Amino acid sequence: MSAVTLVLTQELADQLSAGAAQHSESAAVLIAGVAREGQRLRLLGRELHWVQDRHYAQRTFTGMTIVSGGYVPALRRAEELGAVAVWVHTHPGGDPTPSRRDAGVDAALAPLFMVRTGQNLYASVVVSPAAAGEAGTIRFSGTVLDGAGEPWRIERLWIVGPRFRAVTAADAAEPPVDEVFDRQVRALGPALQAQLALLRIGLVGAGGTGSAVGEQLARLGVGQLLVVDPDHLSASNLTRVHGAGIGDVGRPKAEIVAGHAVAIGLGTEVEPVVGSVVQEGVAARLRGCDLVFGCTDDHAGRMVLSRLSSYYLLPVIDCGVLISSDAGVLAGIDARISVLSPGYSCLLCRDRVDPQRAALEQMEPDERRSRAAEGYAPELPGVEPAVVAYTTLVAALAVNEMLERLVGYGVTPPPNEILARIHDRELSTHNRPSRPGHYCADGAAVRGCGDRTPLLETTWASP
Repeated sequence: MSAVTLVLTQELADQLSAGAAQHSESAAVLIAGVAREGQRLRLLGRELHWVQDRHYAQRTFTGMTIVSGGYVPALRRAEELGAVAVWVHTHPGGDPTPSRRDAGVDAALAPLFMVRTGQNLYASVVVSPAAAGEAGTIRFSGTVLDGAGEPWRIERLWIVGPRFRAVTAADAAEPPVDEVFDRQVRALGPALQAQLALLRIGLVGAGGTGSAVGEQLARLGVGQLLVVDPDHLSASNLTRVHGAGIGDVGRPKAEIVAGHAVAIGLGTEVEPVVGSVVQEGVAARLRGCDLVFGCTDDHAGRMVLSRLSSYYLLPVIDCGVLISSDAGVLAGIDARISVLSPGYSCLLCRDRVDPQRAALEQMEPDERRSRAAEGYAPELPGVEPAVVAYTTLVAALAVNEMLERLVGYGVTPPPNEILARIHDRELSTHNRPSRPGHYCADGAAVRGCGDRTPLLETTWASP
């Protein structure tokens, strides 16, 4: 694996921080789902089981001895969930570098953990309290071993919830901040700039809103960008797709937006994917992202992004704009920016997607027309009006949500949805809860479960 990330909810990160602050060493088993995408591996924290006091045979500021009963029940729980068990212990002194004794413990625990959980991965993490003045609440180091004993370093923590935060491994060098970003560093600080350089962001939809989001992300200095869109540029797209010119008509939108982001020249690595997120193979590519912007108009695509957010602890910022017009007379401009993150409701619970329309969108055109003619399905909407000023405004609001959650300059806790009545110059916020028992609800069985077969445990159309 070329890159390993440990993803934690804010709740789990707070628990680790509290454990690291104790005077004596402490140990726990973190149960984690797994997401593999190419050469990327993500461990998705689900449950944290601390070793109880009665299972410590010896425990001091610099060491501890634990009887097996302290962690075997957690291994049983990991096996039930089909998850990996991560051995976690603290170094209260502030240095999370593993000791020689820690290496010996890992060598002894790795085969036991793999056998007891039925997984071919073992991970260990050392956590220490952050030094005064450091960003983040903890310092850490971590390693992953596979069944062949191949070690990989955990490069960073990605902490998600109402706020987002990346924490690099204690021995990792922070990426240098280029002076070209001086003006935004003056506004947001060098730590934020360093975090942006570490992010891999998915962009689903490369039209008016998506292209504006992509350009802003590239100019902000985001490290990697995955651009997903199945369509080719039409002449009517030219008025609002950033980076497109008349000579681009007929080219894939994903390639146009990706090429424009690279041409800006600020170092963002961009990969275009010409395909739809409702295709299983395309949706699977998003598993390696830290955050996704949803800029697609279709309800089926939004249903996929909503499930991805829960299954993979993957924050999604979904956005859209609706222009109401009758024969060229403008009646209203309504926009929505919805943030999906652990602890938040999904788009279905917020009534932002229509399951019936999503099902229609996935039908073949002939079948859809036949069912509509028979009265079994309504016709899908036709071509909607669009104006570059409004799609660009919505993109800016969406990117601002990402920045606010990385920096934390707004209200606490932040709302999970912003509604804009642009024609009335009015903004409002919402915090809609999950429906009881739904997959996005607190304690839901699928949160952070990661890779399952089929992907997202849903039905996919044939490629």
